[in-house]
Amino acid sequence: MDSVTALHWARRHHEPVATISFDYGSKHNPRELPFAAEHSAALGLRHEEVPLRFMDRLFQSNLLSSGGAIPDGHYEELTMRQTVVPFRNAIMLSIAAGFAESLEAEGLVIAAHGGDHAIYPDCRDEFMQAMGRAMESGTYAGIRLLRPFIDLSKAQIAALGASLGVDYRRTWSCYKGGAVHCGTCGTCVERREAFLNSGVPDPTEYLSMAPLPPKPSARPGTC
Repeated sequence: MDSVTALHWARRHHEPVATISFDYGSKHNPRELPFAAEHSAALGLRHEEVPLRFMDRLFQSNLLSSGGAIPDGHYEELTMRQTVVPFRNAIMLSIAAGFAESLEAEGLVIAAHGGDHAIYPDCRDEFMQAMGRAMESGTYAGIRLLRPFIDLSKAQIAALGASLGVDYRRTWSCYKGGAVHCGTCGTCVERREAFLNSGVPDPTEYLSMAPLPPKPSARPGTC
């Protein structure tokens, strides 16, 4: 949902030359990757899918096929830390930066947003700024890391995507990776909240429309 919106944002504000996705063994990769290719093709862009299956074998995370069950609950619950794939964004951004420079691109867009910070260390501003400096200093082209959604909520992203004409029926969020969005895992809860809070009609089919869980109160030490 976020990345497809970022693609359309980039199309509005820049001249994108390609998109890149990663098959790293997550439970939902088989569901989300075809949509990434579909949206890229619709905009006439080259799309590359890079296999990183070693992460499924070597890394510990319930998001991966080799991991345990995906927890239900709010996206900001501490249990969602079970779905963190260690240093995932650093690995993917490094590859994407090399791909971008090889294409003679000037920048790279990532859809990390405000709601990611507390759960994912490699989405936090401190990490992103450091990664951006590394990309600029480590490439001849001085590849820039663009983070258009870093201060936006998921609801604001949904509203922006609707204004850009994004077809959210053709996007995938559910971490469980079944045939239909489960409606109860953290990412489904976040998706449902985003549409509800933005006023954008939710076109998603969910297995469960159980009442949304309350957002947990802030805990000491979270960002």
